[in-house]
Amino acid sequence: MRPDGVGFGRVGVSIVLMASAVLSATATLAEPSQTIKTQEVTVKVETIAAGLEHPWAVEVLPDGAYLVTERPGRMRLVRDGKISAPISGVPEAYAHGQGGLLDVALDPKFASNRTLYFTASVAGNGGSGTAVFRARLSQDGKQLTDVKRIFLMNKLSRGDLQYGSRIAIARDGSLFVSLGDRRQQDRAQDFQDDAGSIIHIENDGSVPADNPFKDGKRALPEIWSKGHRNPQGITFDSETNKLYTAEHGARGGDEINTPEAGRNYGWPIISYGVNYSGTKIGVGTAKAGMEQPRFYWDPSIAPGAIAVYRGKMFPEWNGDFLVTALKFELLSRLSQDGKGKITERERMFDDKFGRMRDITIAPDGALLITTDEDDGALLRISRAAN
Repeated sequence: MRPDGVGFGRVGVSIVLMASAVLSATATLAEPSQTIKTQEVTVKVETIAAGLEHPWAVEVLPDGAYLVTERPGRMRLVRDGKISAPISGVPEAYAHGQGGLLDVALDPKFASNRTLYFTASVAGNGGSGTAVFRARLSQDGKQLTDVKRIFLMNKLSRGDLQYGSRIAIARDGSLFVSLGDRRQQDRAQDFQDDAGSIIHIENDGSVPADNPFKDGKRALPEIWSKGHRNPQGITFDSETNKLYTAEHGARGGDEINTPEAGRNYGWPIISYGVNYSGTKIGVGTAKAGMEQPRFYWDPSIAPGAIAVYRGKMFPEWNGDFLVTALKFELLSRLSQDGKGKITERERMFDDKFGRMRDITIAPDGALLITTDEDDGALLRISRAAN
């Protein structure tokens, strides 16, 4: 199995160009909907769009259109079953391996300011690293304007794995961004290195006043928490305002964590997994001063994203965690009891739709999921009619 269950082969230039030419504003749906029974509810799974190339993230615009990123470096709109031409103005991404154009998130005031944020791996002196951009989407949805890079991790490096790269927007409009260790595990314990951390920045890239290392003496001022391996999922619970991450372990040890200011989450000193060779990681599963995961998977499922369900469509799932899986190609549903214990309740859609990457809760409570494939899709999961 490939590291983290994530593909990192290169697609021939001729194939990419051909796919871009074919995928146009006239692309339409190719698959019918399916009805699937889960533990507590029967759902309808619809293919909203097909033929996307490794779609990484999706957001719903106020007019109901879907904004989707494709890892090779394109951003598109999906409206009424049609996929737009690539939106212009997107900066060049380092689209190799796990890198490329990655997450996207709408500003809380997007309806009036048209502002959005996105992450990408970018190339520079020394290699590549994760960057965060702010931009505005034109009214016609065809162009990004006022594009500005507001953050770039402080040390670029060779290789094209483990960029992390999800965005969670806090109630005050500031950004929490997950950064992987870039497959250089010791960087996750270097507090003068952004790799293997959750960073917290204002929407202009400046450092918030409540950051734990604001003065920069013990750690970089933008760092919120450290000791993360490759957190590709990050979200706030809209009801409790708690921050959660879903993180790739090595062989075993995928985790759900609750990143708190200044805390160390242990990688690579503690882990519930082992190296790909089967050898022990660090000192074991615990060490004083390092946080335990809220939940871990062994074997690994390769989590792609995490959401806390607070929608109206599925009251049975209220407060549950929904975690997409790349390696096992499923959606994991987990619940939390009054004492904070997290238990996995069911695994949905096993091997039915491919590698599940992003998950977003639509305004009506439906689930939106992207599938990380050469011929990827945007899926909508709603409640089936009785």
